[in-house]
Amino acid sequence: MQTISTNIEANIAVLEKLFTDCGDVVKRKFSVGSRTSNVLYMIYLDNLVDRDTIERRIIEPIVRSGWRGEDAGNLNMLEYLSNGGITTVDFSQTQDFAEMVDAVLSGDTALFVDGYSGGLVVSTKGWPNRGVQSAETEVVVQGSKEAFSETFRINTVLIRRRIRDTRLKLKQMYIGERSKTSVGIMYMDDIVRHDILEELEKRLNSIEIDALLDVGYVEQMTADDWLSPFPQYQTTERPDKAAAAILEGRIVVVVDNSPFVLILPTTLNSMMQAAEDYYQGWEMMSATRILRYMAVFMGLSLPALYIAIAVYHPSMLPTLLIHKLAEARRDVPFPATLEIILMDFAFELLREAGVRLPSAIGGTIGIVGGLIIGQAAVEAGLVSPIVVIVVAVTGISTFVIPSFRLVNGFRLMKYVLIFFASILGLFGFWIGFLIVLLHLSALKSYGIPYMFPYVAGEVNRYADYKDTIVRAPLFMMKKPPLFANPLSGKRLQGRHNGKVRSKE
Repeated sequence: MQTISTNIEANIAVLEKLFTDCGDVVKRKFSVGSRTSNVLYMIYLDNLVDRDTIERRIIEPIVRSGWRGEDAGNLNMLEYLSNGGITTVDFSQTQDFAEMVDAVLSGDTALFVDGYSGGLVVSTKGWPNRGVQSAETEVVVQGSKEAFSETFRINTVLIRRRIRDTRLKLKQMYIGERSKTSVGIMYMDDIVRHDILEELEKRLNSIEIDALLDVGYVEQMTADDWLSPFPQYQTTERPDKAAAAILEGRIVVVVDNSPFVLILPTTLNSMMQAAEDYYQGWEMMSATRILRYMAVFMGLSLPALYIAIAVYHPSMLPTLLIHKLAEARRDVPFPATLEIILMDFAFELLREAGVRLPSAIGGTIGIVGGLIIGQAAVEAGLVSPIVVIVVAVTGISTFVIPSFRLVNGFRLMKYVLIFFASILGLFGFWIGFLIVLLHLSALKSYGIPYMFPYVAGEVNRYADYKDTIVRAPLFMMKKPPLFANPLSGKRLQGRHNGKVRSKE
């Protein structure tokens, strides 16, 4: 560790060398008061700081004070600045040169005083940001419209304002040899499972990387099973969803420069839930969840089922439907499997094009392109109309699933089922489906089974079944989920039908 020298010229020489060819670094050396020996050196990064804070809270008070050593009693200049010379409470004193440099790169201002082996770090962060925008990937009809931004402190505040409890903790660390990215772990101290918290800290501390540019880096470098296409963290851009997860005993990882946060541990069931599920009545939301699970099944298996039945088991269909199917495929030169793959490939191209194009025309291109390509392919005799319908329904089904990361996993597994169904028919389809189920059952997220509570539900006395395919009324969900510390007690004290339901 290099310490700050008492010779300010030596400190300036080090800084000049470190920040060579850095045109955005602002440096100023000036004297204070009537004595030319009272020399200060200030350094900060332009547009990464709040200039108003620097001028009004640092420069103006120092210049106006006309500080002279004989007027300050036994206080030296560094002590004088620390004891009122700087009119802001957010500053610290250090003797570590590396700490000063890191602070400057983070948007703070560093002050060096000639003759003293120490410096001041004043918080002056003021970099440009988008502020709080509306959610784009997790849109709801009823509920908060706020979304996380790329600014670390804004994201932590959005969670803090929803949980006004001193037991909400934030552990902050810096990851990345060059980026030194701020990473925060947020949790409820009395609800979280501390063994999971310790395991997360261990994994984060083991990350060795030059730059941590997005929350996805953390997810990929700390996942339990990196070979699995299914996400082992839940991602969200909604502060209300993150706050609700924390209150369930789960942990939220906030990464600077990312508008998404990670939630852990996670299960398949939790990723099938949307924030809006808890803002409306249980009857409609239960029906919506059933629809989502049906969409998962169709998005995963519909193309493979079509291949298995059309090629190997047409006798399972009604006679009239068999004739329609045969007539539709009469002039098609490709086998059913190749038909499905070609149309699915076209649909995936349209999906990616819609994502990359500007939002104003992205949706239009997807709809118009799908209609044109589908109609043209049918008229050219390259595919049958039924295949267009199958691929379209499969694609639409994936849009119903709340977690886009989970959708990606099912999109890949769909081809596993297609492969087996094209070889062995329905028998192959069920083999592929069983492989997917076995894989999901074998996954774990920080020790929690991925298929919980559909497996091992008895561990929590089946209480988690109240929040699965069918969502029970809120007043019935009194027991904390498996994610929470078993000693945390009940999570609900509410009123229903005029009667107070107290904690048990």
